[in-house]
Amino acid sequence: MKNLIDKYINFNRLEFWAVTTLFVFFIFFHISYALQLSTAPSVTASGITRRPFDYYFVAPLIQNTVLYVVFLFLNFIVVPKLVKKENVLLNILFVVLAFLVTGIVFGMTTTYLKYNMINDFRTDAYTHNILLQNAFLYTLWLLCMFGFYSVIKYLGLFILSKSEAIQARFKFVTPGGLIAFVAWMIGLFVISVSDADRGVVAAAAILPPATLFLYWYTFYSLIPLSLQKKKPIRAYAIRVLIAVGVASFFLGLIAMIIANNENHNEDIGAAVGMFNFFFQLLITAPLCWIYFKRQMKGNEELYVLRRELGQTHASFDFLRSQINPHFLFNALNTIYGTALQEKAERTSEGIEKLGDMMRFMLQENLQDKISLTREIDYLNNYISLQKLRTDPNPTIQIETFIEPQVIPTQIAPMLLIPFVENAFKHGISFREPSQIKVTLEMKNKTLYFDVFNTKHIRSDNDPEKNKSGIGMNNVRQRLLMTYPGKHELIIRETAKDFFVHLTIQLT
Repeated sequence: MKNLIDKYINFNRLEFWAVTTLFVFFIFFHISYALQLSTAPSVTASGITRRPFDYYFVAPLIQNTVLYVVFLFLNFIVVPKLVKKENVLLNILFVVLAFLVTGIVFGMTTTYLKYNMINDFRTDAYTHNILLQNAFLYTLWLLCMFGFYSVIKYLGLFILSKSEAIQARFKFVTPGGLIAFVAWMIGLFVISVSDADRGVVAAAAILPPATLFLYWYTFYSLIPLSLQKKKPIRAYAIRVLIAVGVASFFLGLIAMIIANNENHNEDIGAAVGMFNFFFQLLITAPLCWIYFKRQMKGNEELYVLRRELGQTHASFDFLRSQINPHFLFNALNTIYGTALQEKAERTSEGIEKLGDMMRFMLQENLQDKISLTREIDYLNNYISLQKLRTDPNPTIQIETFIEPQVIPTQIAPMLLIPFVENAFKHGISFREPSQIKVTLEMKNKTLYFDVFNTKHIRSDNDPEKNKSGIGMNNVRQRLLMTYPGKHELIIRETAKDFFVHLTIQLT
């Protein structure tokens, strides 16, 4: 039950502002009423006299203020703790104290208002006792009504907490419909315990649920059936006209039964039936049609978005998978060249590096995000593997400054390697001086990654001369899809060198 109360805290806010609005309304009502009575003569035990404004206003102000404060205290502090079974005895004591304080205040203010107008009681003490007794009886009645109100409210909240289970069993029952149903229960209770006219009570008991059931009926039956016709609007209008006409006749009879003790109850039934007929026909039915069409349009747009999202994911996975075979071919060529040079430690080291990298690609590369440390390990393995074939050549210089990561950070896998791969592909020549420099560091959750390499003109018989490669194109698209608005990619290219500067905001 604790989670239930916490889940519907917004309902408590709505309840607070509703009660506050009623309190302010009653204050203004009593101001107007006091102004009216203060200008009219009043008959008391001592004769005809005029009472000042504060005589009629102060006592009702005190009564309404006490009721407002006591309601807030009991409804938002005491009752929730009783429901949670927290400090039960203490909160029961608070209820008793609230009852006593309210009874005493009503007894004193009622005595102040009515004592001088009573002339048929035998003694002053007897008069005070009668007024005080009536005040406590009225306070007890208010406390009982508050108890019934709390039961209805928490029953409604319980129904709302089970909305998903109810909707799973009855698809036509929506959370919005359940909220409207609970609000109707509470509103009908408040009107019933007040001194409202029977006709008002009948209208409040009939019209809201009739509107709610018409919404359910049209939304899940009338409109879908009407859309199958050649003229759906005409078919819908005829069906609604028949349904609302029959319902209004029976609702009028129910209103007559509810207002049975009132004079002219036939007029009340006819008025409720006619009002329901025109209200449902001219307001509820058109709004249901408009809302249904808008929901259909929204579902179509949602379907298109999901389809496009699925295509985007498929393209994303395809683009990412393209990197793996391209790199594997390069790595195998490197291992092959090293194996030709010597068949011992360097070959085994290369195979070990390649094995670690293949495990990375087969396992972690399929995840959406991985640890930045694992991405750096993969990067270092690749550079170490390339150094196996470039170390014997003194004209090739490879410098790396990759900062170790202390704070756990996530990054999309295989996002940095294409830049380094591109540098080794286009920046290494065994006949000319070559240089590659790689730096990586983190500052304030921002990754700074720089790759520099010299450029060399490939021979005409080189099969890779006219191929730009897929790695760089893929990484651009992945950056746009994975880090939109959170990255900056700067590429500077001259005739002799190539430089990449990448920054990514990692959270």
